[in-house]
Amino acid sequence: MSSTIPVDLTGAVWVKSSHSQNGGNCVEVAAGFSGAVPVRDSKDPQGPALVFSADAFASFVDAVRSGEFGTA
Repeated sequence: MSSTIPVDLTGAVWVKSSHSQNGGNCVEVAAGFSGAVPVRDSKDPQGPALVFSADAFASFVDAVRSGEFGTA
């Protein structure tokens, strides 16, 4: 079952990973949202953002770090 996490992103401060390369395929995240992690495409900052639960995002980051998705 999925649920929607209502989050006002008006004042969000977006940051890219320190591993991002200029002009690359990057995502940005915004910190400071209790229990939620907003994510957006850095190439489309006015576009939509996805909001994940903090637990789901932590699981994703752990999977990336362990190499579950391979390398690009």
